[in-house]
Amino acid sequence: MTRLLAWVVTNLDAFIGLVLALTVAVLGLTNDAVSQEVVNSAILLVLGLLAQAVLRDRLRRRTTEREIRQVIVDTRDRLTELVPQMREITGPEGALNRAREAIDSVSMVRVLHGSEVGQALAEARRHTDQWSFKGGTGTFLRAVTLPDCLEHARRRNATLTVAIEIIDPTDEEVCERYARFRRSLDPDAPGEPWTVDRTRKESYATVLAACWHLQRSGLLTVDVRLSAQMTTFRYDLSSSCVVVTQENPQTPALRIDRGEVYYNRFNIELDYSRRQSRRVPIEAAAQVKLDDEPSVEQVRRLFTALGLTLPRSFGDREVADIIGKAVQARNPYS
Repeated sequence: MTRLLAWVVTNLDAFIGLVLALTVAVLGLTNDAVSQEVVNSAILLVLGLLAQAVLRDRLRRRTTEREIRQVIVDTRDRLTELVPQMREITGPEGALNRAREAIDSVSMVRVLHGSEVGQALAEARRHTDQWSFKGGTGTFLRAVTLPDCLEHARRRNATLTVAIEIIDPTDEEVCERYARFRRSLDPDAPGEPWTVDRTRKESYATVLAACWHLQRSGLLTVDVRLSAQMTTFRYDLSSSCVVVTQENPQTPALRIDRGEVYYNRFNIELDYSRRQSRRVPIEAAAQVKLDDEPSVEQVRRLFTALGLTLPRSFGDREVADIIGKAVQARNPYS
């Protein structure tokens, strides 16, 4: 009822015309006494009310159009004022673009903890046809990475290219720096202490392991470089990702998948780093045949052929130690 009354009030002129027209029509049908003059007057009154309603609607329409135009003008002026501010937000150097780049850079890099590091490296070894390593002495490389990658390549009947960069065992200064660094990580760690001699033997063992595997696999291509600079990080780059770790296994690692910008940049970084390091003429290793368990004499002749003269202080016991580290290498983190 309330809605009906509201509608009547809003359309009062039209409602009066409608009632008047119906009244006259009913009287004309039921009462012959209604004269023609009355009917004509009623018609004129209805037409007047109709004309008034039309004029009122036109007036309302014009008022509405003026209000709409004013709103459009106000909106245009307001948007004009906002354009410089929007450019600051959405432009090439705007806050929105910077935020997007920040989000993208975060998504490029995954932080790995604990067992995730070993799982990421194992996954990377499973299907790769290349491996680039840069680090200290390459203990984990010769114990796990190289034999595991070769086994997967053999199963796939595929080739494997390995690039290795470790510290130069003939450079006593860099070996001393590295040994001091490793001792500083955990001075009370059990097992063999990190000394200059141990650092040298670990690096020599990695070179020997590369030559030993090379003679036993026709699928393997190896490039070994020796650096006079030590790094506190280890870089393992495969066909699918690059994993950056540190000597302390408790430290979180970083993983960047192939296709991300920083994967390519790390690839370039490792390539240029190798170019600045001393190349080991690995092809000369073919001059010395290595047994399944190389002899001390074979290893001495191998390093002579490679131009890596062993220190005078290294007797047969030290050379045998190098052989054990190379051929029977243990996972240092198992």
